[in-house]
Amino acid sequence: AQLVESGGGLVQPGGSLRLSCAASGFTISSSAMSWARQAPGKGLEWVSRISSVGVTNYIDSVKGRFTISRDNAKNMVYLQMNSLKPEDTAVYYCAHWATSLRGQGTQVTVSS
Repeated sequence: AQLVESGGGLVQPGGSLRLSCAASGFTISSSAMSWARQAPGKGLEWVSRISSVGVTNYIDSVKGRFTISRDNAKNMVYLQMNSLKPEDTAVYYCAHWATSLRGQGTQVTVSS
């Protein structure tokens, strides 16, 4: 089982990025999936979760700006990030909720 994130990069404040997570070795359709992040010098922080039936949850600091989604047919999970702020700078990880399996992460840097 493996998760591979992509889509990170450098973006100016107020900009947008879409992160993608490709799952292999298992099907995500029956699983809750999540995104977490780790900022420099800080611990891992849960950001968002999507249940197997599409119910979504977000940490307060990203509500209204981030949207998690899933495409079970493609075995993919996404995180659309809008109105990005410098404090969103972190390595973002895709994770399987039940097992905490996660990928290698993708760097998001928000800076002018």
